[in-house]
Amino acid sequence: MFANLIESDSHTREFKRRSSFFLATTAAYAVILFAAGIASIYAYDARLEAQTSDLELLNWIPPVTPAVHPPQETHPTVRRSAPSNAPVDRNTAVPIRTVAIASTNDPTKVPENVGTKAPDVPPVTGPFRLGDRNVDPPSVTPSDSGNCITCNGTAPVVRVDTTPPPPPTPVKPQTQRLPSTVLASKAISLPQPPYPPMAKQIGVQGSVNVQILVDELGKVISAQAVSGNPLLTLAAKEAAMRARFTPTLLNGQAVKVQGVITYNFVLQ
Repeated sequence: MFANLIESDSHTREFKRRSSFFLATTAAYAVILFAAGIASIYAYDARLEAQTSDLELLNWIPPVTPAVHPPQETHPTVRRSAPSNAPVDRNTAVPIRTVAIASTNDPTKVPENVGTKAPDVPPVTGPFRLGDRNVDPPSVTPSDSGNCITCNGTAPVVRVDTTPPPPPTPVKPQTQRLPSTVLASKAISLPQPPYPPMAKQIGVQGSVNVQILVDELGKVISAQAVSGNPLLTLAAKEAAMRARFTPTLLNGQAVKVQGVITYNFVLQ
């Protein structure tokens, strides 16, 4: 009966041996792969350093823009006529010459004779008349004629508009609100309202507050009841419209004011 029994101890040892071998092999491969990964990382960093060592740092220099100089203003040469040495006569309005001699600064006329001696007759640069003497009026100033060849040298007069600016538009003051006590102190005439007969028959009594608007002259221009019995408000509004107040001044200017008047209706 026990001759055919199978011994199982040998298989257990074989299984343990194979399991140990498999674990050792797996661990060895894991160590090898880990070492290879670390080595590849260092190798890649070394290759990057080799590549970056060949780079050259370049500084970008912006192009030089030539400075643009504004064109220089050219002023025409001012030609001054030669001053006249003729005497001044206050009784004449234009120069008088015995001989018509043009100025040497006049480009429209060519002199007939060229010489170094100055002519005895003073030249002219504007209107003149022939006579028996060489004189100039007081207003002739040839030295100030500039480029003008035919003008008499009188300086132009510039007229400036001296119209004053329009006055500023006055700002209208705003309506001022006054307390009841201040408004009552400004009252010149504050008539009391009559007791309405209907309210007296029913026995209605109480206070009525009327809001009023007073103009710059102290006259009430608006009255509106804000509280009170409707049987009493009409009489209170009519009495408020007849009230008069002293004008209220703000910075020396009369302004409109707004306030509340209280009327008390009490049965006797």
